[in-house]
Amino acid sequence: MAAFEVLFANMAIRNLIRESKTHQIDAMIQTNKRLGMQTMDDAIYDLYLKQRIDAERALQYAQDTVSLQNKLF
Repeated sequence: MAAFEVLFANMAIRNLIRESKTHQIDAMIQTNKRLGMQTMDDAIYDLYLKQRIDAERALQYAQDTVSLQNKLF
């Protein structure tokens, strides 16, 4: 089962990259969900909710396991 992070290179994202603030990109993706962006963990969680993967598999591939674990249990 494939999970995909979606990132659009808008002006804000380009600015973060240009200024070497890539650690802030996840927060920017969260802020821009309404535009269709999604983090990898959101994609994994969606697969879990659709019962395409189990909790163990979701946590195995999560980037932030603590946050995802809080959503799962």
